[in-house]
Amino acid sequence: MMEKQDESRDKEAEPALADSVPLTRGLSTKLLLLTILFVLIAEVLIFVPSIANFRLTWMQQKLGTAAAVGVALVQGKPDMLSRSAQDELLMALDARAIAVRDAGESHVLVVSRMPPHVDEQIDINHIGAWAAIAGAIDTALFGGDRMLRIYGKVGESDMGFELIIPDEGLRRAMMVYARNIALLSLLISLITAGLVFYAINRIMIRPIREMTRSMLDFARAPDDPGRIIHPEPRGDELGVAERELSSMQEKLQKTLAGQKHLADLGLAVSKINHDMRNVLASAQLISDRLSRVRDPSVQASVPKLVRSLNRAVAYTEGVLAYGRTQEAPPSRRRIRLRQLVEEVRDMLGIEAGSGIEFENDVDAGFEIDADPEQLFRVLANLSRNATQAMAGDAGAEVVKRLSITATRAGSVSRVMVADTGPGLPAKARENLFAAFRGSARSGGTGLGLAIAQELVRAHGGSIELVESVGGRTVFAFTIPDQPVRIEEARSALRRPA
Repeated sequence: MMEKQDESRDKEAEPALADSVPLTRGLSTKLLLLTILFVLIAEVLIFVPSIANFRLTWMQQKLGTAAAVGVALVQGKPDMLSRSAQDELLMALDARAIAVRDAGESHVLVVSRMPPHVDEQIDINHIGAWAAIAGAIDTALFGGDRMLRIYGKVGESDMGFELIIPDEGLRRAMMVYARNIALLSLLISLITAGLVFYAINRIMIRPIREMTRSMLDFARAPDDPGRIIHPEPRGDELGVAERELSSMQEKLQKTLAGQKHLADLGLAVSKINHDMRNVLASAQLISDRLSRVRDPSVQASVPKLVRSLNRAVAYTEGVLAYGRTQEAPPSRRRIRLRQLVEEVRDMLGIEAGSGIEFENDVDAGFEIDADPEQLFRVLANLSRNATQAMAGDAGAEVVKRLSITATRAGSVSRVMVADTGPGLPAKARENLFAAFRGSARSGGTGLGLAIAQELVRAHGGSIELVESVGGRTVFAFTIPDQPVRIEEARSALRRPA
């Protein structure tokens, strides 16, 4: 019942993980709206100067037309235009009067319904940029019922011309122009936003969406190789992100597989350990009976057999402890290393026909401060790896030698295990001391080096691969002596002899 409830909760939680981001909150929508907004802001910044320029151009055109009429009237007879013709001319210009200034004197050429006052006077030849913008804003917001006096020189003529005209037509033309500019700006904004959206969506948003979908899919089934993203051959930042995500997913998948393998191994070893205890218990009973046999050869072999059985029990417990990532703290003693290396030789059981030579080059008086059982396991794992590597070498002429040496520098002991094997492959060197990945041979687990490193570190030391080439592989580990506690040393000195 509980399992069904868990499955139902998982199914309820899965859609929430798989749901895509709503369109209103997606990056695509935000990008589209921001692009339209920014283009409109740019158009507004251009819009105000363009309106000011339109107003100035409109007034220049009106004054230019009035100047052309004024020149014709000045060169002809003053009464060449009838009243009706003057009215038609002023109506065409939408003006009230046209005047000319020549040699310091002003002459009204055409007039019709002269207004009682003028609201604004504009010198068309001396309008600055800010004044033009301010005038355009003023006309657009407050104009429509004002009377303007526009004056200035036109072209290369020395005469100045004046035009009295209402701003109603100017404001109406400005509004039409502003409407057209606004519609054009909106159209440009939509087209620009569409193009920018298409380009950025194809270059950026779509790859990001694919990476997001890949991460969600991978989170649901991290052990499925088909869920790993396939990066596109791109050289930009998104290409780097896709490749790094793919690499991270592959590494995580391998790590999860290794953890699962390790968990399965721990379960298997716990079962084996349970049954192995019964088998070893029977073997110990038999060894006890053998100890009563008076044969000298049997008496010499029984202690080794007992030690081997005890170590077999310790090995099963040690592998199980590694599966739980737990190791007992070392129980350190002063050890004669040469004798421990001899026990390792006996444990290996190197056959005489294998051609492998075992050289114990440790000085007889060399002592090391360590846990004897854990140090035995370190040496046994390193030595076993070396003998297995050399066992595959064919030919009686090939030198197969395993040698163990030790030196001391102050309070630090350094032990070296060297062999004349073929050397470690590149994959094993890249994954040294990593369980299930650092094995040098097919079918190996790599647990030997991983356990050796953990035991050496528990002693406060370190282990390293010194050299690995064809014909020579050297591992070395260092173990410092236990630090002396000053309080214990002083109390020992105070005790009476």
